[in-house]
Amino acid sequence: MYRRTDDGLEVLLVHPGGPFWQRKDLAAWSIPKGEFAPDENPLEAARREFQEETGFVAPGPFTRLEPVKQPGGKIVVAWAVEGDFDDAAVKSNTFSMEWPRGSGKRQEFPEIDRAGWFPIAEARKKILRGQLPLLDQLEALAHR
Repeated sequence: MYRRTDDGLEVLLVHPGGPFWQRKDLAAWSIPKGEFAPDENPLEAARREFQEETGFVAPGPFTRLEPVKQPGGKIVVAWAVEGDFDDAAVKSNTFSMEWPRGSGKRQEFPEIDRAGWFPIAEARKKILRGQLPLLDQLEALAHR
């Protein structure tokens, strides 16, 4: 999701929840995303994941971006959508994991612990390196 402000284009990024990401900031944020089944419509999956991670519905219309391959090999299929909402009001779903590792205890963590609107230049520092090409595509799209 992106929005236009008096200062220029801003993009919505989310910070992953859980203990592994707690102290990471630069190159740790992501677009809201998730996985989809082979028989699932990718756009419908993206809309579902956006709502699960943020608590908000992305209104559309959507513009498909070229898929990008992250360093770990995962292919990210993404869409650009113009919109706006209060990032402080984000409410994410949760996941369960053993923590501390080896303790036998399971804890719940939010899938994302916060969201933020960032100018493109700042977003380039915050986003996972493998997703940088998505920002390039968004900038090109927004300047048409």
